[in-house]
Amino acid sequence: SSGINAEYGKSSFLGHLEQEIRCIKDRFPNAHYIGIADGAKSNWCFLKKHTEYQTLDFFHVSEYIGAVSHALFPDDEKQQELWLEDRLHRLKHKKGAATRLLRELEAADLPKKTTAYVEKLYKAITYIKNNHTLMRYYQSVNKNWPIGSGVTEAACKTLVKQRLCGAGMRWKHQSAAMILGIRALSQTKERWEQFWNRFMAEDKANIPVSAF
Repeated sequence: SSGINAEYGKSSFLGHLEQEIRCIKDRFPNAHYIGIADGAKSNWCFLKKHTEYQTLDFFHVSEYIGAVSHALFPDDEKQQELWLEDRLHRLKHKKGAATRLLRELEAADLPKKTTAYVEKLYKAITYIKNNHTLMRYYQSVNKNWPIGSGVTEAACKTLVKQRLCGAGMRWKHQSAAMILGIRALSQTKERWEQFWNRFMAEDKANIPVSAF
């Protein structure tokens, strides 16, 4: 984790991130690199350059399908739960499940055609249609690869938000970057020791050291 403050320049942030990716790949050249994100196209443009396999975040998909369950069974919570559980299980474990689900939703006849329910169905159909090639979850599950970005999103909250977004806090770019750099080092396995080893070695040679 690099702890770079992304709010002050996406291109700068991506540059730091690519540097981190290169360092990780140099250290672990035989690892599998999996790209996981939601449906934003900009995510995939970046991830395809750096990962060998890309997966649509399963939990984002679950939200869309969960919304559809309410539209399909508006008066039956038990049926909503059963249908949702079954379709998510199929997505995780069955080849071609995304395509079959898409066809099911396209053919669905809503019992209540309110604007809200029609919108839920339309959004789910559009989301799956645009991303079904990234929904090969059965392959990831069989290989014990991750299918969700929750760990990374949680790290953003614990690393950045908890430290920078306290009551009354205001930050300049440079100050926020310094704090996040130190916080990332202290919370990332082995990086704190790496930093201090480098600091001690370069301090003896009077070479300036940066945490970034």
